[in-house]
Amino acid sequence: MPEVKVPELAESITEGTIAEWLKQVGDSVDKGEAIVELETDKVNVEVVSEEAGVLQELLADEGDTVEVGQAIAVVGEGSGNNTSESSTKQEDTKATDNSNKEQQPSESSESSESTGSKSEASSQDNGQRVNATPSARKYAREKGIDLSEVSPSSNDVVRKSHVDQSQKQSNTQQSQPAAKEETKKPAQQNPSKPVIREKMSRRKKTAAKKLLEVSNNTAMLTTFNEIDMTNVMDLRKRKKEQFIKDHDGTKLGFMSFFTKAAVAALKKYPEVNAEIDGDDMITKQYYDIGVAVSTEDGLLVPFVRDCDKKNFAEIEDEIGNLAKKARDKKLGLDDMVNGSFTITNGGIFGSMMSTPIINGSQAAILGMHSIITRPIAIDADTIENRPMMYIALSYDHRIIDGKEAVGFLKTIKELIENPEDLLLES
Repeated sequence: MPEVKVPELAESITEGTIAEWLKQVGDSVDKGEAIVELETDKVNVEVVSEEAGVLQELLADEGDTVEVGQAIAVVGEGSGNNTSESSTKQEDTKATDNSNKEQQPSESSESSESTGSKSEASSQDNGQRVNATPSARKYAREKGIDLSEVSPSSNDVVRKSHVDQSQKQSNTQQSQPAAKEETKKPAQQNPSKPVIREKMSRRKKTAAKKLLEVSNNTAMLTTFNEIDMTNVMDLRKRKKEQFIKDHDGTKLGFMSFFTKAAVAALKKYPEVNAEIDGDDMITKQYYDIGVAVSTEDGLLVPFVRDCDKKNFAEIEDEIGNLAKKARDKKLGLDDMVNGSFTITNGGIFGSMMSTPIINGSQAAILGMHSIITRPIAIDADTIENRPMMYIALSYDHRIIDGKEAVGFLKTIKELIENPEDLLLES
């Protein structure tokens, strides 16, 4: 029967986690129809069936880790249905059939017990495993539970729920003597503090691993500067209504200014647009700028392509589209790979200053922060309240020297403080 296998995802992605089965055993499947949602290190992707028919078997459960090329389901010929009740019946029937192959029914309970004991002994002698779902086996290994000691339901297939039930019964039996002893002794210690323990999502684990790799494998430094946002805020105020009319409702935000300023600075300091590959340094001749987007599942960084060729409105549109796709969990792998530089804006959460961590193999990342009105010395005799923003550039010192890092950040500052010059640059 045709197997559904995990397809090639991306060059750096070799495995994923079953997030949700979109089809169940017994359901009809069309060719090219999605049957499972797979969570990868970057985005969720849907895996489709290459054949039409009926979903006969699931070879992995939700939460299981699967590798590229691994078979995860079997599609057979015929027509099925889309009701969970029928799926359950077919699953139970299949499990019963498998059970009947190993053990013939008998008329008396005594004979059945005898036959079962012989079958179990024979199974153990032959090194065969208990009939259990893949997720139940994995779960039992994690919990240190012997599957042979777990009592399944009537269909003789051990599932995760049976493992849980077996563990609870074991814990109850172990805790009863301890409870009796505790009644005899006065309480001398405070009860343990309440905690919630839960498994990290694949994306969080991957992010944690990559951030640690960046920290361990780069000579990362951060340099700071501050920007007087007066002129760019005045420009936005003067032009925002006309900009919306001219560009079909698109709003003029700060991100397009900083993106265009970053492109100009990258052209002036090409080392910042580079990365190390083994013993080689690769200087990129394109300007795909990553924009960090906060979602329920964590921070994602999709890339706005060819920012040097886009105007302010096109950049604002693209940022808005990518942010919406990120929050709707519709980003594709193409949106998340092969960027050259990243901008993150902690200011939207109220951050006044931070040291952002470099994104992957890139050489640097620009951090924006809150705009805060502060007294600023205009000259030796004048102090004015101005809207100020701290900016940070974290960079890999193996590629970028301090002089270039400071010059890059100074270029950003000068262009944002003089937005007319930025328009000429772009």
